[in-house]
Amino acid sequence: MELECYPTTERPPEIVPGRQSRAWMDAFHARHAYRCLPLNMANTSGWEILCPVAFTAEWNGGIRQEDITLRPDYPSPDFHRLASSHFSHGVLTMHPGYLFRTPPGWSMMAMGSPNHVKDGIQALAGVVETDWLPFPFTMNWLFTRPGKVRFEKGEPFCFITLLQDKPLHEIQPVIRRMDSNPELRHQYDVWEKHRSEFNQRIFRQDPEATKEAWQRYYFKGEYPEEVAPAREDHVNKRRLKEPKFGR
Repeated sequence: MELECYPTTERPPEIVPGRQSRAWMDAFHARHAYRCLPLNMANTSGWEILCPVAFTAEWNGGIRQEDITLRPDYPSPDFHRLASSHFSHGVLTMHPGYLFRTPPGWSMMAMGSPNHVKDGIQALAGVVETDWLPFPFTMNWLFTRPGKVRFEKGEPFCFITLLQDKPLHEIQPVIRRMDSNPELRHQYDVWEKHRSEFNQRIFRQDPEATKEAWQRYYFKGEYPEEVAPAREDHVNKRRLKEPKFGR
């Protein structure tokens, strides 16, 4: 499978595999936030499009296009191709700089980089049928209040990932009592018992529990010992391919 990336500008932004690190996660004692595997996997389940120039965007709270002002740190001949006030109403529009083509049946979700938090502005998400679309899309951010926001050079301003969304309408959510699935009921009860006992040991400052610090069942793809053997298809690290140049 290939994700085809066709530049629409002479100097398109850089695309890199999603990076795991986040400043707010680094700030935790002992980088505790990285123990949450779902956060790590979300951070790396796609590609980041990086800002080629640092700039400041400011919104005065108005609904007109001119109510957003954009100021790059240094003169850039391509800046007008990167960021603009197109939709008004406090929406900052950015251009990924590529026309993407995905395999048949695959769409692209464009969004903010997962768990990359910016104060004063919110990334908007869109799903695009890139398996046929012959023109590019935009990445949009909505100011959450009047004021200034910064985009640094090398900061991700768009995160792209792929999904097979066509079959979604065929999926029927069903709410069932857990007792209707005895195997799952047993697995959950055993996990809950282990979790409760471990938390009590942590609360009592039990030396062994304090040394262990956290339970690693999900991170290691394991069940509690008496439930079932570890899964062989578990993934706890993802590194996607770097873009390459093709003909």
